[in-house]
Amino acid sequence: MPFATSPDLPRPWREFLAEVDRRLPRAVQLHCLGGFVVAVSHGRPRATGDLDYIDIIPRDAMGDLERIAGRDSAMAKKHRLYFQHVGVGSLPESYAERLTELFPGHFEKLRLLEVEAHDLALSKLGRNSPVDREDVAYLVKAVPLNPDVLRARYRAELRPIIVGDLERHDRTLEMWIESYFQT
Repeated sequence: MPFATSPDLPRPWREFLAEVDRRLPRAVQLHCLGGFVVAVSHGRPRATGDLDYIDIIPRDAMGDLERIAGRDSAMAKKHRLYFQHVGVGSLPESYAERLTELFPGHFEKLRLLEVEAHDLALSKLGRNSPVDREDVAYLVKAVPLNPDVLRARYRAELRPIIVGDLERHDRTLEMWIESYFQT
């Protein structure tokens, strides 16, 4: 357990992820987003009981992960934490090119890759819930986010693939930029 004393991975996530790593039958790579990334990677004091992921490699490992540490697993009951696959996510087309590893070298089989902060913010655009807006406002200051990067990625990589009301997404992004990037 090479990360047992690591300050990077807070409790109770440290114990949960270590146990998941031990139980996995093979190497798994996850593309992570959501509140876990905002809290653990970017330091927002925010409670979350799930680790959202948009992709898993290899794809057929999802059943193993869900059985071991999904919402209804014994580990979820034990740790009150779980993995959750986000089946529909709004991420810029080239998000995978910008992934970075969380906790490199800490696990034997579990590899957690986080979505870059601007992509993470854009992933919250469609739902735009109060907690999503709070996460984006936090990322604007903590990272800090660049409004030009947000607009450019939205226009080039996300808007062309959005299913639904494009004007609503356009208005939401502009509202965020006006609200959160005040000087």
